[in-house]
Amino acid sequence: MKITFSWSFYRFDKVWRDKMLEGKTVIVTGAAKGIGKAIAIAFAKEGCNIVLNYHSSVSDETVKEIEEQGVKCMPVQGDVSDFDFAKNLIRDVKKEFGSIDVLVNNAGITKDMLLMRMKKEDFESVIGVNLVGTFNITKNVIPYMMKNRSGRIINVSSVVGISGNAGQTNYSASKAGIIGFTKSLAKEVGSRNILVNAVAPGFIETQMTDVLKEEVKEEISKTIPLKRMGTVEDVANVVKFLASKDSSYITGQVINIDGGMLM
Repeated sequence: MKITFSWSFYRFDKVWRDKMLEGKTVIVTGAAKGIGKAIAIAFAKEGCNIVLNYHSSVSDETVKEIEEQGVKCMPVQGDVSDFDFAKNLIRDVKKEFGSIDVLVNNAGITKDMLLMRMKKEDFESVIGVNLVGTFNITKNVIPYMMKNRSGRIINVSSVVGISGNAGQTNYSASKAGIIGFTKSLAKEVGSRNILVNAVAPGFIETQMTDVLKEEVKEEISKTIPLKRMGTVEDVANVVKFLASKDSSYITGQVINIDGGMLM
């Protein structure tokens, strides 16, 4: 009897924890591949309806993988740096799902070059997508979350927004800006039960890092205390945690997901 009771309680708790986010509407920008895709799939597995924003294209397989979790997937093509697109996107999501519970600002681009050689338009375009895009989407989401007195916003920054990196003045500036944006907004909307946090991934295995030679990856791994590069699932799991009830007393924070690279 005692063993049976303990097992039943454990199973009940596990089911409850897996369903904390069930039925929520989650917007993920830049979700066609890499970290964004992993985040979208992680939320879908928790029973969330997914608004999957992408810039150029998204595979049918990605949409199918999300819908196979028994949830709705709303793919929306568009450029987050366009304020009118952001405004229309949020309007359409509200009309389709009736609520907006979680926003993950993940859309980002890189155009690396030493500052001496960097073109003005390359600096502006990276800031435009990474930082202005975060503002555009968030600016249009906030009124709905304020009205509902509830919401979770998770912004994807980067460790280079903290440490800087040669050849990435544009990218580093955009990611540092996201950190300041996150902390300031958290202070503005905390009283309305809207939590705003950021994650700062380090070296993560994505299509961007696939182009690196194996010996380069090995050298990078040597600089990381955990001696490996991160996975997109490592990032997605932290983002999911920040959207859950388990993080209800966390706001205005930046969580490094870097294997201990920055301490």
